[in-house]
Amino acid sequence: MAQIVHFHQPLRDVRSRATASSSTMPTETEALERAAYDRGRRDGENALREQLLAQRNEFLDLQHGVIQSMRDAVPQVVRDSETTVLHLAIETAQRLVAALPVSAEMVEASVREALGQVADTTEVTVLLNPEDLALLEKHQAGGPTAVADRPQLAFRSSSEVTRGGCLVQTRFGVVDGRRETKVELIKKAVTS
Repeated sequence: MAQIVHFHQPLRDVRSRATASSSTMPTETEALERAAYDRGRRDGENALREQLLAQRNEFLDLQHGVIQSMRDAVPQVVRDSETTVLHLAIETAQRLVAALPVSAEMVEASVREALGQVADTTEVTVLLNPEDLALLEKHQAGGPTAVADRPQLAFRSSSEVTRGGCLVQTRFGVVDGRRETKVELIKKAVTS
């Protein structure tokens, strides 16, 4: 409710308070607006700062994840590369050996190597590819038995033996001196 104020004399040079205060000092509304603006700016800056920190932390986590993935991947790539190079080397060696012409010396070396794994006193039968047996008979002065000085040694041809290799049979078992068996043994030894 508004009250009426009565003065005994007329007032001079009187201005309304709203008019006087607006020209000389900020009003309460302006002060409140200014305070609200400052508070909003601070709140916005704080929110932005928190958001930037959260994004930075997410970026760091992502960065650490990528680096860890690379650390984990590099040894696997190295292992895979080593395995591939080994298989390639074996395959290359196998093709080179397969391309070599079979000679009497090569067959002799294969037989001697296989006989080296057999006891001297046992009966031994050496199975050779028919072409390799003919090659040994042709190039050995004393026949194929001149390859090894064993009293109980017999040579036979066998179509299951590939060129350049041999099978040595004893009463205790068989020594496999075929090229493909040797290659498989090398593969197993290298990849294990």
